[in-house]
Amino acid sequence: MKLELRGITKKFGDFTANDAIDLVVEPGTIHALLGENGAGKSTLMNVLFGLYDADAGEILMDDKAVTFVGPGDAMAAGIGMVHQHFMLVPVFSVAENVMLGHEQVKGPVKLLDVDAARTKVRELSDRFGFDIDPDALVEDLSVGAQQRVEIIKALSRDAEVLILDEPTAVLTPQETDELLEIVRQLRNSGTAVVLITHKLREVKAVADTITVIRRGKVVGTAEPSASQEELASLMVGRDVSMTVDKGSADPGEPVLRIENVTVVNEASGVTHVDDVSLEVRAGEILAIAGVQGNGQTELAEAVLGLLPTADGQIILDGNVLSGRSIRQNLDAGIGFVPEDRTEDGVVAAFTVENNLILDLYDREPYSRRGAIDPRFVRTHAEEQVEKFDVRTTSTQALTGSLSGGNQQKVVLARELARDLKVLIASQPTRGLDVGSIEFVHKRIIEERDKGVAVIIVSSELDEVYALADRIAVMYHGKVVDIVAPDTDRDTLGLMMAGAHGKEEAA
Repeated sequence: MKLELRGITKKFGDFTANDAIDLVVEPGTIHALLGENGAGKSTLMNVLFGLYDADAGEILMDDKAVTFVGPGDAMAAGIGMVHQHFMLVPVFSVAENVMLGHEQVKGPVKLLDVDAARTKVRELSDRFGFDIDPDALVEDLSVGAQQRVEIIKALSRDAEVLILDEPTAVLTPQETDELLEIVRQLRNSGTAVVLITHKLREVKAVADTITVIRRGKVVGTAEPSASQEELASLMVGRDVSMTVDKGSADPGEPVLRIENVTVVNEASGVTHVDDVSLEVRAGEILAIAGVQGNGQTELAEAVLGLLPTADGQIILDGNVLSGRSIRQNLDAGIGFVPEDRTEDGVVAAFTVENNLILDLYDREPYSRRGAIDPRFVRTHAEEQVEKFDVRTTSTQALTGSLSGGNQQKVVLARELARDLKVLIASQPTRGLDVGSIEFVHKRIIEERDKGVAVIIVSSELDEVYALADRIAVMYHGKVVDIVAPDTDRDTLGLMMAGAHGKEEAA
C-alpha cells in the first residue's frame, strides 16, 4: 500500500508543529523520519494515526483520499503505530494485550476468545523470531520484549504500514540490534515501516529513504549513503561535531567514596548492588558501563539516598551520607539527573519555570519571607531556557508539553544551576538528537573542568568512550573491573557480558 501525505499542517495555538509537510512512503520500504527533538516528527505521525486532526492537508492511500477520526479508523485502514511510551496493560498477559480493543468472542454466551489471540501471538512470534510467550504477564517482560508485543499488536490487525516512534530510545545495544533485524524482516515481508528517530547510525543501517524535518518543515531528503555529518547538519541546520573534545582531565583528591556498598530490594530480597567500592575524584568523569539492569541505576540512586544501603558507606568530602535525607544530600552538593526524566526528572503538570526551581524554591532569591518571588523565578527561567536552548513557546508552558529532549534540558538546567561537588547523570542523552547530545556532553565536560566529580551511568558505549576518564564495568551488581577509556570495544563488551576483567575478556 502506497501512503502519501500532502501539505499536512498542524498548529497548537500560535505554535506550528507541522508546516505543509509532504511525504510519500512506498510499500515494502523503510522510510526514516529524521529530526531533532521537537522537530514535529511524532506530531506528523500522530496526525496520520488519527490521534490529531490536521489543520490543513490530506492523507492518501493508494492515491485515494482518506479521513481518520481516530486510531480505530487508521488501524482499520492498515496503519499500525508503536509509540515511544508503550500502550500496554502491565497486569494483562501478552495475549490479552494483543486482543484489547480488538476482541474476538466465541460460544453462545460470547466469551472472550483468548485462545485465538494466543494462536495469533504464536504465529507472529514464530514468523519473525520474536520468542514471546502469549501467557506471560507484560509486567514480567523486558523492555525489548514489551516492544515486540507492541509490534505483534499492530501486525495482528493486518498493518501494512507500521510506524515506529523512537523505537530504540529505551533499548540496550543488543536489543537495538535485534529490533533492527526485525525491521528488515518486516520490510522484506512487504510491510512499509516509518521509522521516527534521531539516531544516525540506525538510520544508515536500515533506511531505504530518509526525510529530514527541522522545526516543523521538511528540509531535505537523503540517501543512507550520506555521512553522519551530512545528516546531522541537515537535522540541526549547522555543522555538528560528532566527537567530544574533552581534553585531558586533571583530577584532584577523591570527593566521593563508595565503600563496600550493598543494595537489596526490601520487597523481593534481590541484591541489586553487591559489595561495590568506587571512588570519584574532583575533576574527573567516571563512567559506569553495563547492560541495563545490572545494578547501575540502583547504585546511582543509593548515592543520592533514594534507595537505602543494606551494607557499606557512601562518603562525600569526609561526611557519611547514609541515613541523611535526600534534601540534605542535595544541599551537600550532589546534582542528580535521573534515568527516567518523565517519571523522576520533571513534574509534567508543572510549568517549565516551576520545574526549574524544584530544589531551589524555598530559598532566596527564589523566595522571600516564605513566599515564592514569581518575577525572579520567571527571569531565572528565561535565562536558563536561553542558556540550555530549551525549545518551548513560553516558560509558563507545561513541561509535559515539551519533547523528551527538551524535558531533559530542563532537568540539566535545574541541576547545574547549583554549586555542585558531585554530578550523577544516568543515561543523560537517552532519546536526544545529535545536536542535543553535543550540547549535553559539552556541559558535562565543563562541570568536570570546574572541578566537579562526575559519575555517568550509560548503556551507550559511544557515550561512555566519549566522556569517560575512567570506566567501571558492572555485571550482576558487581564491579567487574575499572579500565582506561582506550580499552577496545570488543573487550569492554565482553566485560559487560560478565567476563571478569581485561585478561579474561581478551
